Amino acid sequence: MISRPCLSALGALPLSLALAAPVIAAEAPPTWNAAVLTRAEAWYASPEARRIADNVLRHQSIEGGWPKNTPLGDPPRPDADPGLANTFDNQATTLPLAFLARVATATGDPAYVVAVQHGLDYVLAAQYPNGGWPQYYPLRGGYHDHVTFNDDAMIRVMRLLRHVASGRPPYAFIDDARRSRAETAVRQGVDLILKTQVRQNGRLTAWCAQYDAQTLAPAWARRFEPPSLSGSESVGVVRFLMEIDHPSPQVTAAIEGALDWFQVSAIHDTRLEDYIDPEGRPDKRLAAAPGAAPLWARFYDLATNQPIYMGRDSLPHGDLAAIERERRLGYAYVGEWPAALLRSTRPTGTPVP
Repeated sequence: MISRPCLSALGALPLSLALAAPVIAAEAPPTWNAAVLTRAEAWYASPEARRIADNVLRHQSIEGGWPKNTPLGDPPRPDADPGLANTFDNQATTLPLAFLARVATATGDPAYVVAVQHGLDYVLAAQYPNGGWPQYYPLRGGYHDHVTFNDDAMIRVMRLLRHVASGRPPYAFIDDARRSRAETAVRQGVDLILKTQVRQNGRLTAWCAQYDAQTLAPAWARRFEPPSLSGSESVGVVRFLMEIDHPSPQVTAAIEGALDWFQVSAIHDTRLEDYIDPEGRPDKRLAAAPGAAPLWARFYDLATNQPIYMGRDSLPHGDLAAIERERRLGYAYVGEWPAALLRSTRPTGTPVP
């Protein structure tokens, strides 16, 4: 989300912004990614922004969602994969909604307003009664139906709805009824987050990347994504909880428990390095490095809290070197995800030690 306020009223641009249009038009056309949300407010009323927005509208499905891994700023391709439609994965649906809201606010064009309203109705309809969101909606079976924290899908949805519920720009044009529904959806989502935080011997720890939509038990996704505590997705969950104004004691306890878990689960004196194997091929490995910044595994065993490395054979290993090279290069099994979070302040006001 951009930090600068967008125009709060629909309608024509002020004269001062209209005069700035030639400068804005000279900017390089944006690539379709999160950077489309970081332009100056006036740009969202420019011909370039409207051209992109018109293409984004063409990608919106009948249900109201958008596909992933698709350049939405370009016209739809006739050979596009229909299986990518209607998902929250990889910023699909949430990013186009946030972009169109800015264009709708800057231009007042009813077409963009209606598209945002339709998209919000889709997002709200996709929520399970238990408060979670699937990866795809309408449901399509398999792991796509799980409650999905994986790649921050559900957290992106909840952050969007929280902005909508606030009534602040660029969502000031959203009606009271939808804002109220968004507020309720966020509250139910927080309840689901608190309910799914894993306890080990009575202590709150972290979250799994996905949960069974009916039982809320930790669940498999792809063959190399086992039910496990996540050293990556849990960071997004904690950040969202830390952004809550006046958090409840339950929310505060969830944050504190997760921060403690990040500290005890860190991998010390180790670095992830690129190297060339004896056959001249690029590869990755974990190497001893005394004093190196801590790392975290993507997957931790739910019972032992030990890092898990899993390839396409779906067998858990305790060493990154034990899985196939293709996965070592193609998936993030280790990272520094919680590092910045642990440099922040606890809800009690004390720094994280």
